[in-house]
Amino acid sequence: MRERRDTAEHGGGKTLRTGPKRLERHGGSRLARGSGTGSGRLLAVALRLVVATAAVATLATAAECVLCGSFAVAQQAALAVKTAPELRAETASRLRFPIEVGPEQAIARNSFIRIRGMPPTAALTEGHAIAAGSWAVPLAALPALGIILPAGLEGRFEVAISLVSIDGTVLAETRTTLLVVPPRPKPPPAQAGASLAPPLPKLSPADRERALGLYAKGMEQLHNGSVYAARKFFELAANIGLAEAAVAVAATYDPDELARLNVVGLQPDPAAARKWYEKARELGAIEASERLRRLGLRQ
Repeated sequence: MRERRDTAEHGGGKTLRTGPKRLERHGGSRLARGSGTGSGRLLAVALRLVVATAAVATLATAAECVLCGSFAVAQQAALAVKTAPELRAETASRLRFPIEVGPEQAIARNSFIRIRGMPPTAALTEGHAIAAGSWAVPLAALPALGIILPAGLEGRFEVAISLVSIDGTVLAETRTTLLVVPPRPKPPPAQAGASLAPPLPKLSPADRERALGLYAKGMEQLHNGSVYAARKFFELAANIGLAEAAVAVAATYDPDELARLNVVGLQPDPAAARKWYEKARELGAIEASERLRRLGLRQ
């Protein structure tokens, strides 16, 4: 059924005709425009979702990196070296050197303890000297670590204890004070006729300073691997009267001490070691008796 509507425009004589075909044309244009606008909106929403998803993923990755870094820093910060804040002992004595490192699972492989600031004439029961007053000690040897203080040594020493990796990186560090004091006065003997031990030889300040200088040069030569040269310096210092130097001379002949120092190609001489340990005992070295006993067990 065809519809037509004629409208007369007043005063102009024109007629506006509206029919089904014209309506279809106008209606189709509106639908097309509506469809195009809707598709554009959907595409824009989809793009926003993609961008938002990418941003969330980036933030998650960054947060994960921060957490990983924080965990690594926390794990590294947890590694610590502990010891007593102060070590106090009398001269010519021996004391334990307590050092703890942990946690165990955080310790790098092949790490070791480096100790600096020790008295040059003192010795550790474990490890080896790397310079005058400096020692390297394996972690496995820490439970048995002790300090041997020679006669005549007194003073206050600031000691640094570092956990060092195989490449020389300091992983953790702490400090302690080593305080060496004179021995307490001994009570008088109960009987006037009791036999007394001969007094220890006392060095003058000048002789002691000269002997300590020779001893330090000997330690330096020993650190460089020159055992013969070190022995000569130790002998000079021992002949002046330095007890620890006599112990050092004996150690260059002692089979056990040479093995501990990983010395290759040097023939040990137990008889010479015994002679110098006896001299060291006469000079007041407390460790000389134990080493003489150990030498006797090898016979």
